[in-house]
Amino acid sequence: MPSRHLVDPQILPMVEQAPSVVLDAEHLAESRAAMVAMAETLPQPAPLAADLKMYEERIPSLDGAPDVRLIITAPKASGSGRPAILHIHGGGYIMGSADMTAQIDAAYAGEFGAVCVSVDYRLAPETPHPGPVNDCYAALKWLHQNALALGVDPDTIAVTGESAGGGLAAALVLLARDRAEVPVAFQHLIYPMLDDRTATRDDPSPYLGQFIWTQDNNRFGWRSLIGGEPGGTDVSPYAAPAREEDLSGLPPTFIACGALDLFLEEDLEYARRLILAGVSTELHIYPGGPHAFNLVPDADITMALDRDSMGALKRALTKS
Repeated sequence: MPSRHLVDPQILPMVEQAPSVVLDAEHLAESRAAMVAMAETLPQPAPLAADLKMYEERIPSLDGAPDVRLIITAPKASGSGRPAILHIHGGGYIMGSADMTAQIDAAYAGEFGAVCVSVDYRLAPETPHPGPVNDCYAALKWLHQNALALGVDPDTIAVTGESAGGGLAAALVLLARDRAEVPVAFQHLIYPMLDDRTATRDDPSPYLGQFIWTQDNNRFGWRSLIGGEPGGTDVSPYAAPAREEDLSGLPPTFIACGALDLFLEEDLEYARRLILAGVSTELHIYPGGPHAFNLVPDADITMALDRDSMGALKRALTKS
């Protein structure tokens, strides 16, 4: 492949071992199972620290939809005024579960004393837009409404996500701004999937999207979420946040992406537009990084991402 020589040498073994999967409706169940199996081959998280607790809640969704499962990771000690992080998992809008975020949520809870809420939103194509973002909004409202019981400062809630979870996080923050019911203090987007129009390009850069998440898979993911072909004129910004014309009034933002990720250009453009809209924005691009490069935990670029990511969250969530 034309970009193989650009892949960070510490990431290359993962890229070469990752299964080459073409996603489609006929084989989606098998692809979901393969994602679970791949996760089981990665280094497993350490047991939950003794001073943390993890438990589940089920909350009402919007408009009579099925209840939403949440996984909550928090300090055991009682307290008040804690920061909170609403975490939205990745998986191209079509795969994954809230269980995927357990390790990083434990890190957030331990490092910041935060209450972390991971959302098990419904997946496309079984549930297209607006079902997934509605589930996330229900979780955000629940977190805000129960802030006192959770020991959370209702004005210090961050929203984070990876890949499609980053796209949903950005969409959720737009929805929260426009509904003006829940304040969001910070959005933290890790290689977010923001723009359906990327999937319509016949000639994406030969150096982007060669590994892990390809253009063919991107088309299927977007088609599944929006219930039609990507690139149309009627795609909601609450499905594809890059479609939003007015980015003013959004909270401070952190965006990170690998230089070989299919989402590189849409993430660069979103960051540029946020800056021009007067939003405090921090952007990091990691050379040699394909999509999901941080699945290699001991790679130098992963450790750089961890440093930058945790630093941004600390500044956003820690009161001086």
